[in-house]
Amino acid sequence: MVTLHTAEEIERARSAGHAAAQVLAMIIPFVRPGVTTDELDRRCHDFIVHELGVIPANIGYHGYTRTLCTSVNHVVCHGIPDNKTLKDGDIVNIDVAVINDGWFGDTSRMYFVGEPSAQARRLVDVTYLSMLAGIRAVRPGARLGDVGAAIQQVAEKAGFSVVKDYCGHGIGRVYHDTPDVLHYGKAGTGMRLRPGMIFTIEPMINAGKDDTDVLSDDWTVVTQDGSLSAQWEHTVAVTAEGFDLLTPWPDGNGYHPAI
Repeated sequence: MVTLHTAEEIERARSAGHAAAQVLAMIIPFVRPGVTTDELDRRCHDFIVHELGVIPANIGYHGYTRTLCTSVNHVVCHGIPDNKTLKDGDIVNIDVAVINDGWFGDTSRMYFVGEPSAQARRLVDVTYLSMLAGIRAVRPGARLGDVGAAIQQVAEKAGFSVVKDYCGHGIGRVYHDTPDVLHYGKAGTGMRLRPGMIFTIEPMINAGKDDTDVLSDDWTVVTQDGSLSAQWEHTVAVTAEGFDLLTPWPDGNGYHPAI
């Protein structure tokens, strides 16, 4: 069963989503060569707790001990912050979730560390466009397969691959809820979307093949072939007219197209 949320409940989810988005905007000037992902994690933790007054959702989740997931270069997702320093040319996904008054907010975005390679920039840009295509496919009466197919078409047309081992998810008063939101699929198939659904769209796109491995820490997911990977994530609600973006970044979309 998928929870259908009321307008009031969507507003509460929006408050949590806005808080998570503020974290990702705050950390922008600190993502630079020489910084450790540990430091980024500490700064975000302090901002969440002391500035926003909300709860870091990841700490304690299935034994996870950090505030962020920081996925650098060939790390697909769930990278654990540590004392390694970022270097010029790295790309990093920062994924954050918070709890505000019992509601979860979840979003992630990509950052360039210094000047990225042309391939890295193209991968990051195409991944954003794939997320955008998936979000724009959300409307009442559409199907989850429409979302996945839209994402897959953009990524594969650019010569990249869609990670199939991980997906988006329902969210609200539960962190990871139904439905599963695949980032690939066939249009016209899957669950029909209904107003009141809330879920994340968070495609992971690889420069090489889509195969992944999990490292010995049981968290960090990497590309099997060592190729670069990128991810963007937003939380959306299905409305009577289409979709409602619950995690807009307060600093805007930069050079990326508006959602």
